[in-house]
Amino acid sequence: MRAIASEASLRHPLPSLRRRWRGRVWLALSCALFAQSAQAARTFDVGPGADAYGSVQAAIEAAVAQGDAATIRIAAGTWRGVVDVPPGAPALRLTGAGATQTRIVHDHDAARIDPRSGQPFGTYGSATMFVRADDFHAEHLTIANDAGPVGQAVALVVDGTRASFDGVHLLGHQDTLYLRKAGTRAWFRDCRIEGTVDYVFGAATALFERCTLHSVGDGYLAAPSTPAEQAHGFVFRDCTITAAPAVTRVHLGRPWRPHGATRFERCRIDAPVPSEGWHDWGKPANRDTARFAEHANTGTGSALQGRVSWLRDTDAGPDTATLMQDWRPFE
Repeated sequence: MRAIASEASLRHPLPSLRRRWRGRVWLALSCALFAQSAQAARTFDVGPGADAYGSVQAAIEAAVAQGDAATIRIAAGTWRGVVDVPPGAPALRLTGAGATQTRIVHDHDAARIDPRSGQPFGTYGSATMFVRADDFHAEHLTIANDAGPVGQAVALVVDGTRASFDGVHLLGHQDTLYLRKAGTRAWFRDCRIEGTVDYVFGAATALFERCTLHSVGDGYLAAPSTPAEQAHGFVFRDCTITAAPAVTRVHLGRPWRPHGATRFERCRIDAPVPSEGWHDWGKPANRDTARFAEHANTGTGSALQGRVSWLRDTDAGPDTATLMQDWRPFE
């Protein structure tokens, strides 16, 4: 019977081909349905309810264990505790219910003793959130360190590259946002960043578009540590620079490392910026190497008369393609 069937198939191949075709179509449809199901399963909820995780960190750990790109939806509320996106994590997207509604908060500071080691947390270890993986995105939430004016107390550390933030509030006092690593890129759009001293600092290349930078005490806005071989540091474009009513002096920046690079362009500067604008960190040699620039800014603190003689330039800066290369997280 097997030989006869085989011979029949050879004499009449079309039915056999149709059966094979139908089988392949069914397999393809099954794979597509499975892929859609898997995609749906890549959403993790944080909030009340039996099917939701009780903390942001628990949801991140579940997403990392799964190993695929995932969205983590965080309900309105204050979520207290340290959050760590570890190296090697898949592309994660954290989305909140709104920056004034979803708040990730903790209160470590550099001098506090870490009970795990018996040593102070230090600046890096004081962060509320660590983003140590690549291709991270956050939107519509707040990340805050509410330790208060006690010295270094970081809200967000970004170690990974291609980290993007849309409509996120970063709140703290000293050292609010730490863009630590050279060679990495970060992009902030429509965000609000608050602090006092050096509240945007680090070695990364970062673009801030339409952000509000708000000083809640006297101090310095940016403290770049850009290495000499890196073309660009922090670029603030179309941003608004403001300050609390009691603030009397806000320098635009000072070089944490000699070749620190920061640029303000087309910004509205309404904070009380002293006429010199910039500070050399008490190291006159930094004046020969720091790369600070301003272009086409407006507002009460934008006047270039009286600026430091070592202001690098007042020309238009690099375009987005030059800064961010082929990466477009918001398109």
